[in-house]
Amino acid sequence: MPAFKTPFNGYSVKFSPFYENRLAVATAQNFGILGNGRLHVLELSPSAGPSPTPVSELAAYDTADGVYDVAWSESHDNLIVAAIADGSVKLYDLALPPSANPIRSLQEHTREVQSADYNPVRRDSFITSSWDDTIKLWTLDRPTSVRTFKEHAYCVYGAVWNPRHGDVFASSSGDCTVRIWDVREPGSTMIIPAHEFEILSCDWNKYDDCCIVTGSVDKSIKVWDVRSFRVPVSVLNGHRYAVRKVKFSPHRQSLLVSCSYDMSVCLWDYMVEDALVGRYDHHTEFAVGVDMSVLVDGLLASTGWDELVYVWQHGTDPRAP
Repeated sequence: MPAFKTPFNGYSVKFSPFYENRLAVATAQNFGILGNGRLHVLELSPSAGPSPTPVSELAAYDTADGVYDVAWSESHDNLIVAAIADGSVKLYDLALPPSANPIRSLQEHTREVQSADYNPVRRDSFITSSWDDTIKLWTLDRPTSVRTFKEHAYCVYGAVWNPRHGDVFASSSGDCTVRIWDVREPGSTMIIPAHEFEILSCDWNKYDDCCIVTGSVDKSIKVWDVRSFRVPVSVLNGHRYAVRKVKFSPHRQSLLVSCSYDMSVCLWDYMVEDALVGRYDHHTEFAVGVDMSVLVDGLLASTGWDELVYVWQHGTDPRAP
């Protein structure tokens, strides 16, 4: 299946919600510690017949600092939000020439922006999370943030919208908690002490809006029901180092994917006893970005510090030509 070599270290990969053959990749130079960044937009060639370039670059945008995450707009097929290491949030429009991009640079976070997530229900707003311990809510029509959410005591590594409730999101932090927020409320509505170590990622189940998954430095993945979170619904062990990203399947309720500093990408079914249903060891450095296509069932993408982006169908070898 297709692979693409990036000049910098991969940080995040996201499939387009509009085009099944398009994905965006966030990269950072020198492992994101110091240096430039680049946002890539890649196009997969149709699977019919051999292609000399199974993955081609549709666009690339250079940044003065590393790009840590990307999010596709849910309302404009050409719009991408990028989370930048200099604390800025940049918006790119693929329909415009490179010289016209970014179309906006939002400079409010005081430290690295670690994540960006577009609201799938309202489709007019997005959230960003940062090492400055905050989450910010933005809309496309405003040059400044709508609101800042500050309760976490340490870096907020991820913030994700609930797939059914346009006012609800969850955040995962280095303070070892996940918090549930409703933008209509003054503070967080729930605090889940999910792990004893930093929580690097969380995601909502796409079929059960009370179900959430967390991935931690403690090497474990936990599935929670927010209605009764004293005990996790499931604990998934199998990674040998910190779990960097977790993502629920858009197609199957009990399926989720994870990637880790152990360089692997794992697929899990948290409702069965032998939960690990797939393990891919194609990366040769930390695997830090993973996604599942909304439009193509079973299509996966991952990126890592080995400067490679892989796209493959579950059950096949990501490195196979």
